[in-house]
Amino acid sequence: MVWRMKMRLLCIACFCMEGILSAQEVARKDTITGKVHQIDKVTVTARRMPNKVTSAVPVQTLSQQDISSLGIQNMADAVRRFAGANVKDYGGIGGLKTVSVRNIGAAHTAVSYDGVVVSNSQAGQIDIGRFSLDNVSALSLAIGQSDDMLQSARLYASAGVLSIETEKPHFDEERNVAFQARVSGGSFGYVTPSLRWWQKVGDRTRFAVNANYMRADGNYPFTLVNGKYVTEEKRNNSTIYSWQGEATLYHTFKDGGELDVKGYYFNSRRGLPGAVTLYNPISDEILWDENTFVQARYKKRFSSKWSLQAQAKYNHGWNRYEDKGKEYADGYYRAVHRQDEYYLSATALYRPFKALSLSLAQDGAVNTLRSNLKDCPFPTRYTSLTAFNVRYQSERITASGSLVHTFITEKVEVGKAPEDFHRLAPSASVSIRPWAEESFFLRFMYKSTFRTPTFNDLYYYRLGNRSLRPEKANEYNVGVTWSSSSLFFLDYISATLDAYYNDVTDKIVAFPTTYAWRMANYGTVRATGVDATLAMSAPLVKNIDLIISGGYTLQKAIDLTDPDAKNYKEQLPYTPKHSGNVAARFEMPWLNIGYSIVGVSKRYCLSQNIPENEIAGYMEHTASISKEFAFKKCKLQLQAEIINLTDEQYDVIKYYPMPGRSWRVTGTFKF
Repeated sequence: MVWRMKMRLLCIACFCMEGILSAQEVARKDTITGKVHQIDKVTVTARRMPNKVTSAVPVQTLSQQDISSLGIQNMADAVRRFAGANVKDYGGIGGLKTVSVRNIGAAHTAVSYDGVVVSNSQAGQIDIGRFSLDNVSALSLAIGQSDDMLQSARLYASAGVLSIETEKPHFDEERNVAFQARVSGGSFGYVTPSLRWWQKVGDRTRFAVNANYMRADGNYPFTLVNGKYVTEEKRNNSTIYSWQGEATLYHTFKDGGELDVKGYYFNSRRGLPGAVTLYNPISDEILWDENTFVQARYKKRFSSKWSLQAQAKYNHGWNRYEDKGKEYADGYYRAVHRQDEYYLSATALYRPFKALSLSLAQDGAVNTLRSNLKDCPFPTRYTSLTAFNVRYQSERITASGSLVHTFITEKVEVGKAPEDFHRLAPSASVSIRPWAEESFFLRFMYKSTFRTPTFNDLYYYRLGNRSLRPEKANEYNVGVTWSSSSLFFLDYISATLDAYYNDVTDKIVAFPTTYAWRMANYGTVRATGVDATLAMSAPLVKNIDLIISGGYTLQKAIDLTDPDAKNYKEQLPYTPKHSGNVAARFEMPWLNIGYSIVGVSKRYCLSQNIPENEIAGYMEHTASISKEFAFKKCKLQLQAEIINLTDEQYDVIKYYPMPGRSWRVTGTFKF
């Protein structure tokens, strides 16, 4: 048992190392027999995973193995398993999916793709459903800010960061090339083939290409309840076709510098099924999306004291929305938007002493928007972000503080531009280890953030308001974390418990006026809650392990805008009081089995917490089974999943029914 535990701890230590670690062939002499044994070369590859126990801010992670073995379908399904994450899903495979942290708002949450921020200046929120899980090696959610002092100023300025890290090429047995072909098929016409090609070019250069295609009818059945009448209906206009491809070059220079250059392309055509209405179930809305970006990231450690990271990115986004109907003059409505961004970032890290680190990050961005809508002012936004961060770290205490300065100025071709904006936003966090011999930590965090009005908020036809102020938020967190590798029969156990308080002022909402709706700073929100996570691993019998993980959120988010309003101090729309998940994996030599449950309590679709606005809670069960077959020069993995095993009928967004029971089969061929 002791030997086995030591081997597990060794594997965990290897897993936490980033890149490729090679144990060279070593000769060892047996002191008893006198024979010489040759230890074969072993290659271990993995990305560094954030440590949620020692971190001064709440951090949660999912590895590639977690995603695969639990039958997680898409990015939104994965993010739902993070405590404190609020995911809005507008139904079906192609529905819009956005994430916010602890009810602060989706525009406050940054999405990072291989270390570089994904942006959308038009709407301010990212559709995470467009990112494939096929080549994701690690997914993490940091509430507040992560421990990476070389991150960009944009990440320092965000209330939370969802980090997506793709898998870097690694090669077995001195090979220079690796291929992977994968095909997934399932219910409702779902088919997704994907290809991956890894190539080694010399000793210091690697190249990776990933491409996938997805199509689905999405016309799944659902139950419609209308008073005492219950009918079986079918979702319509849910077809989606999407293409995604990316190519990445990884190069390590002789002086130790690392350069990653990535090109990305995404294109989709999807029907928007719309809300389910009792007498008009037909929808003719169609949305085309296109996104292309090229990004580069350079890292260099000059000495034990100085490090540098530089980033550059060009991002192009285009979308077209069409709807048919007699209410339009020409019988149809068309809106076309194009946005472009030019982005530069540099972060310098200086360690004058072993315990003290200082970093300075500077970002600059230029954003433009073009639209065919009437009265579009064709705005151009110039943004400067500066972040200064200091950290002190000893054996018992880690303390950090940051100060972020934001300056924004805009130009428009039509009308008057908004006034220039600048603001300082501080943050601080502390992690304390009371006993050196125990992995037990206390942590405290405060962070001030804000989000500037988006182009839609400012300029959208008849709705925009150029006098909007930024939406401000303050985050407070107090928590305890603990882990152990020698508790009873368990190989490993960790637990975190965090209590938080957030307040949001000058909330940007669509507010009714005399003649039309208009964006306005109208809203004060207070959110209090508790996030808890648990993970453990236990050997059941020889070669059979049980791994359990789970999370729970208790949240009360209330509107304090108007004491005379009917919704004063009532729960915000789409905010469950209780939400959580639990997952179990059985790892065996001949088969792996996964089972997970995700559930939320009742919510309300409008501001008033009355029965007419109530959305029932739900629990979704997913089961998966997988097996890998090893051949001489290739591997074949087969996996089958049943999603929503109990055929639960539920909505995440009111009148947007989610699919019932469905299945998926995946075959992955590596050679």
